[in-house]
Amino acid sequence: MHSDRGSQFRSRKVAAVLTRHGLVGSMGRVGAAGDNAAMESFFALLQKNVRDREVWATHQELRIAIVTWIERTYHRRRRQRRPGRLTPVEYETIMTPPAALAA
Repeated sequence: MHSDRGSQFRSRKVAAVLTRHGLVGSMGRVGAAGDNAAMESFFALLQKNVRDREVWATHQELRIAIVTWIERTYHRRRRQRRPGRLTPVEYETIMTPPAALAA
């Protein structure tokens, strides 16, 4: 999991959660705003398009809405300027070698 150098990400509690789930933490350099730009953009879109659209009765309802938005909209319909106006799924399909797809 990549994060900025915020104190919440350096806590023992977060380190324990990462270890428990078999994840490795990494942090961007101090003052490297570019490291955070992509994630800040993603979370702004997520907040605008899912979280703030309604009042969620349960965390589970919100979780399902987030996963649905990511899989249906963010990965499959949102076109990117840089990789030739392709969606993330289209780009990955083109860039992944056939042998990797078979594995």
